[in-house]
Amino acid sequence: MTATGVGSRQGPATVELPTGVELVEYATAVGLALPDGVGRALAAGDIVDAAPDPYTPGRWSLRAGSKVGAVNVTVPGVREPFTVRVAPKVPIARLFFLLGYSLDAKGAWRDGEVDVAEYRDLVPALAHALERQTDRALRQGLLQGYRTTEESSLVVRGRIREADQVRRRFGAMLPVEVTYDEFTTDIAENRILRTAVERMLRLPGVPRDVRRGLLHQRVRLADVTPVVRGQPTPRWRPTRLNARYRGALRLAQAILDGASAEHAPGGLRIDGFLFDMNQLFEDFVTVALREALRGSGSVARLQDSHHLDEASAIRMRPDFVLYGPDGVPCAVADAKYKAERRGGYPDADLYQMLAYCTALGLEDGHLVYAKGNASHAAHRVRHAGIVIHQHALDLDQEPARLLADIAQVASRMRAG
Repeated sequence: MTATGVGSRQGPATVELPTGVELVEYATAVGLALPDGVGRALAAGDIVDAAPDPYTPGRWSLRAGSKVGAVNVTVPGVREPFTVRVAPKVPIARLFFLLGYSLDAKGAWRDGEVDVAEYRDLVPALAHALERQTDRALRQGLLQGYRTTEESSLVVRGRIREADQVRRRFGAMLPVEVTYDEFTTDIAENRILRTAVERMLRLPGVPRDVRRGLLHQRVRLADVTPVVRGQPTPRWRPTRLNARYRGALRLAQAILDGASAEHAPGGLRIDGFLFDMNQLFEDFVTVALREALRGSGSVARLQDSHHLDEASAIRMRPDFVLYGPDGVPCAVADAKYKAERRGGYPDADLYQMLAYCTALGLEDGHLVYAKGNASHAAHRVRHAGIVIHQHALDLDQEPARLLADIAQVASRMRAG
């Protein structure tokens, strides 16, 4: 089944209502009796497609799109939060390979480092992966570094901020507005890990033993300041010193990017985590193509900006553009995470690629889809001399075979 009610609660008229629902991405819509506030919250949010049943009051139609994960919807007047879980179509182990490769193709965080095969749901697997990666990062102790601090002090330390001193304390000797570099553990790398651990602990469905491990990591990071919701995530850059942190940091960053927390008037709260499979597939394909074409003498650019018209009024951003040694575009590709219909892939994708090829002056364009009935098809456009290739990748196969399929796509791009 694509959806099941999880638990129940007693409504005002002793009608049992579910406390949650389990869906599968892009599966058939299901009908469910929901509190009106929950239904309206789902309809207004960007979680699943939700619409009221026009014939049955109190019943809603729910259908998952490309976002997978779990969220809690808390509505005033409803005692328990309503949990929505959306499972991916691909096995969890395959999804984690796509994620790991797109985060770091060189292997700092890849399939095999953290065993998630025992998990069938995304959130438990993600929580386990974060706990293991964080434990590996912190095993040698917390990383320390210099952090620039600005404060009012009774002691001169570092450099006096003269402009602030005059503006805030004109004529007064103390306190002094100073800025200084402090050697501390409260740096960007540790703050990102602490914040990701905190977010994961609030998600529904984290197993008890994994939660215990995350609580232990939080104790390790107790002196680190978590990032407040609404504030930007601190920036970090790879260095020799934080090499042991990189896998955990990339995973933590992905968790923070996918975190969902919204507050609305009236006390409505939506809190959880969602991965967009469209974005994940696009990231994987473009990174894998770049790696497959590395060393060919060409330069790959992801999400490269171009214009369709001569007046530069119509912007376009192909997912992947390959440039030759002379700096001229020699190949273009776009990733499309969508199911093939009975009559084939959408024609709109072909028109989009035709526009890319025309504007870039290319004779070949490549569309890369997730799965499909055929591995490759080619369409020659009449009177244009442009060939549009459609490639299909089966994501439910061993990583080595999937990367071999990507290499075949890259080979066709080089040949074109």
